[in-house]
Order: sequence, then C-alpha cells, then structure tokens
Amino acid sequence: MKKFKLFLALCLCLCFTAVSVHGASAYNWYCKRAKGGARPEAEADMSFITEHGGAYIGKNAEEKVIYLTFDAGYENGNIARILDVLAKHGAHGAFFVLENLAVRNTELVKRMAAEGHLVCNHTARHKDMTKMTDEQFAAELARLEDVLRERAGVECAKFYRPPEGRFNERNLNAAASLGYKTVFWSLAYADWDNEKQPEPEKSKQLLLANTHNGAVILLHPTSKTNADILDALLTEWEARGFRFGTLSELF
Repeated sequence: MKKFKLFLALCLCLCFTAVSVHGASAYNWYCKRAKGGARPEAEADMSFITEHGGAYIGKNAEEKVIYLTFDAGYENGNIARILDVLAKHGAHGAFFVLENLAVRNTELVKRMAAEGHLVCNHTARHKDMTKMTDEQFAAELARLEDVLRERAGVECAKFYRPPEGRFNERNLNAAASLGYKTVFWSLAYADWDNEKQPEPEKSKQLLLANTHNGAVILLHPTSKTNADILDALLTEWEARGFRFGTLSELF
C-alpha cells in the first residue's frame, strides 16, 4: 500500500510538472516604464513570449518608430475623435476590438478598416482566455472574426491581444496555430476608467517621458483624456523624428 501511495504521489508530481512545462501557469502582462528614452525589458518570468509568437516592442533598438495600438471594446463618443486625429496626421494604428463594438458601432469598425487601420482580435467577449481549452480559445477568436466579416465586411487582421493582458504559454501556442501573432505593449498607463479619467497634461507628459524606440503603445480610445491629448502627442512624436509603424514589423 505504501508503495502504491508513493507511486501515486510520483505520478501526480509528474503530472503537475508537465502541466507547468506546457504552459498552464497564467501571467498578467506588464512592462515597467523606463524614462529617458530607455527601452523597457520584459520581466524574466515572461520573457518566453517571443519564443511563442509574441512581441511587445520593436526589434530595432536604434529605429525611431512607434506602434500605436488601441483596445476598443465599446464606444462612448471618443473613438471617432481618435480616428479624426489619426487621419489628420496620416498615422495608422491597430485597433483590437470586441464583438460589442462590431455589433453596436459597425460603422466605426468599417471606418477603421477604410482608413487603413488594422482591425485586430481582442476576442469576442473579453473573457479570461487562460481558463479556456484550446478549442474554446479558437472558438472565441473565430466568433469575433465571423462578426467582423458578417456585420462590417471586414477581415480580422491576424494579431491578437489577450484581454487584460492575461495569458499563458498554451494561449500563445494556440494563437500561433491559428495564424495569429500575440501583441502585448511596452508603454501604457491608467486610462481605462471613464469615471476617473487622468488629467490630460500630466498624461501627455507621462507618455512623452517614457517614449522609446520601438514603443508599442497601448491606449484606450474610449478615454476622453486620450482623445484630448492625441493630437499634441502625435505632433510631439513627429517633431522628435518618430514614424508610426505597422505591427507586421514586430515579427
């Protein structure tokens, strides 16, 4: 009996180890800001993302390029303003959208695509993808693809961003098997709460102080603050010699 218990314990241990090795551990992506133009580095325990089709920063540390990305789940009067500013500057961004926006604000999604922006996959319903099987994961991404195609006539660009930046190794591999690249970010700030919008000038200075070569910047286009400061931000970035790149360059 003791031998059997030892054997069972060994099996459980091996099983747990296998699960860990194959990427069941969940992570919440974040990137520490680095002032003075320095490029932030991924935390050591999350640095494996690049080995599995993920990216968070531009490859060339010497190139003055910025990648504008926007997580757009719903509309509250600011997305159109954001699009207006991007059009003014001839800057193209990547919008990671949810089913809600595609269904309720289809014309905005059509406009994104028509004006040269990438319409990307933020999943259909903004669930914790680390709790899903590979089959459920694939179904969630496919659901958004179908909605975009049927409602807006837009093909989803093959870039995926995990809701709330929550992911595991299995998710990265599942996304890659579906032809998706997983895009994180190297610069973001607390702009998502519409009831507690940050002060515009402080927000602008925070972003400018932490801008770096190859920055993948995450902004929420529902934010009034972002809509208020984006024109000034783009103007300053252009004055500093930055161009606005496309996500395909990350890979």
